[in-house]
Amino acid sequence: MELAGIKYTKDATGKKRYVRVDLDMHGENQLLEDFLDLLEIEAAKKEKGEYVTLEEFMKKEYKRRGLKYDAI
Repeated sequence: MELAGIKYTKDATGKKRYVRVDLDMHGENQLLEDFLDLLEIEAAKKEKGEYVTLEEFMKKEYKRRGLKYDAI
């Protein structure tokens, strides 16, 4: 099934390996923004060797977005 604005690229074995997302079409999608934020956090953790708890991440994300965070 093809999704508008989403393209998959396969590796040499034919396995789906990469995803290209049309940001003009999907750039305002909250789930995509959250996913990209998580990727940036993971990359930063590897660079710094620091780990952030989910609770700390949620507090920072809610604060960054101007929302009130109530712990789960």
